[in-house]
Amino acid sequence: MPETTIAGHTVTVDEEGYLTNPSQWNPDIARALARDLGLELTDAHWKVLEFMRRDFQERGTVPGMRRLNKVGGFATKDLYTLFPDGPIKKAARIAGLPKPTSCV
Repeated sequence: MPETTIAGHTVTVDEEGYLTNPSQWNPDIARALARDLGLELTDAHWKVLEFMRRDFQERGTVPGMRRLNKVGGFATKDLYTLFPDGPIKKAARIAGLPKPTSCV
């Protein structure tokens, strides 16, 4: 796996830039990844990211839209407002998680 430096931290990534080891993630990396995607993280973004990381740790898979809606309590409309043009894919990348299997 290739290595890259994000926010002063060397991390391993896949060919699309997703972290391959979620334990290498930290909030500084999240902020840098969000900036690269044109986002400035707010408290609402952090709630989604924290839920996704916690759910991934518990289940071993990146939560999809239905799980974010039903279990996380996040409305689809709000997710698209926070993470335009593909909320699951963008949120997973910022959260330091693998690319969701539901995303092409």
